[in-house]
Amino acid sequence: MFIKHSNRAKVVLVVAALAAVAACSKKEAGTGDTGLAVTADTGATSMSDTAAAVTPAPALTDPNIVYILDNENKLDSTGGAIAATKGTSSEIRDFAKRMMRDHHQIRQQGQDLAKKLGVTPTAPANDGSQAEYDRTLSLLNGAAKGRDFDKAYIDNEVAYHKALLETATAAMNAAQNAELKNFIQKAAPTVQAHLDMAESIQGKLQ
Repeated sequence: MFIKHSNRAKVVLVVAALAAVAACSKKEAGTGDTGLAVTADTGATSMSDTAAAVTPAPALTDPNIVYILDNENKLDSTGGAIAATKGTSSEIRDFAKRMMRDHHQIRQQGQDLAKKLGVTPTAPANDGSQAEYDRTLSLLNGAAKGRDFDKAYIDNEVAYHKALLETATAAMNAAQNAELKNFIQKAAPTVQAHLDMAESIQGKLQ
């Protein structure tokens, strides 16, 4: 999924909550391949000494986390499907196929866990996932072909996976269910591996 780097805090789902670790997010949203990723701009606007305190954003629930992670995985998996055919270099196409496979797998595992725990994915307040999903697909489908596409895709993947790691950390801290926490913790190394690969490819396209 293509992410505007000026909006790095938004990655794919706008979750205006969890001012704790640069983002917000809870359970895997990982459907559609290894997704987990959602950071939100959550600044606690400071006011003058006499100003009233700002109402803090509500903490995300386990249903919120499951929803976010599922959507994150779905988005990166779908983006990988586009890049797997539109990418120019074999390295880009192979990476995109891995994103499809891994994120789909993580998403399925997250959905299975949600069913086991009886957790129904629920969108957090101010959710903008559909708009972000539509924007990302529009960018991917509209991006120029050739080397320009390859670079745009991999730049986005680097930014996305960095944000996803932040989201995973925030989600793990916010999750109430121990199994959900464990699931996120186990998925994190895969996301880190994706980031390492994306950065390696990115370095070759500079």
